[in-house]
Amino acid sequence: MNATDRTPADLLGSALAADPGRPLVTFYDDATGERVELSVATFANWVAKTANLLQDELSVEPGDRVALLLPAHWQTAVWLLACASVGAIADVAGDPAAADVAVSGPEPESLEAARACSGPRIALALRPLGGRFPQPPEGFADYAVEVPGQGDRFVPYAPVDPEEPALIVAGREFTGAEVVERARAEAPELGLTGPGSRILSGRPYDTWEGLNTGLYGPLATGGSVVLCRNLDRLGGDALDKRVESERVTVIAR
Repeated sequence: MNATDRTPADLLGSALAADPGRPLVTFYDDATGERVELSVATFANWVAKTANLLQDELSVEPGDRVALLLPAHWQTAVWLLACASVGAIADVAGDPAAADVAVSGPEPESLEAARACSGPRIALALRPLGGRFPQPPEGFADYAVEVPGQGDRFVPYAPVDPEEPALIVAGREFTGAEVVERARAEAPELGLTGPGSRILSGRPYDTWEGLNTGLYGPLATGGSVVLCRNLDRLGGDALDKRVESERVTVIAR
């Protein structure tokens, strides 16, 4: 990664320029058997489309707050980087009533909480291959319906300031620059030694540690992540086989 990268979006841009075809996020859901592998290029395309949705359709501006009521999932990772691309604050498990936009998963409790947002509300079905809801929840736009038609390239209307707030998680606020700096600083203790490092993370996304192992750390070091939801349902032998087949170099549980 480039030393001049100051925001998470910068890190993604550098990864795209360096090796667009390499895997970046491989996602497993051990409750459903789902597996999705996204190269840097594919992931960046989802980020660009989602950032265009935020900026052009939802009128999100730098400094606006986006409440993300979502589990550890590849689509959550996309939203985190899309917010960074626009300059919006990704408020993980934040208060929808205080947010400009609320983004919810399909769980009834998350949808109910998201209805406290007076601004736009987006729902993610979190179905395999980014599938749609059979029937969108009342009061929500279906992400899988809205995002495909968005542009494949994203250019922010205003430059993103790396010193402005970019992330809130577990009650702590980080600027974009702090996200990048902390991800780089903590990489050695996570075992992320640079390109080729591949971390398997079963941690939720509601703490910095979960976000770092499950997204920011690999992105900051040129590595990749095997992001596992419901990993507790996977037996020891099956985990060993996954580590071998995915060429995992370090595990974070």
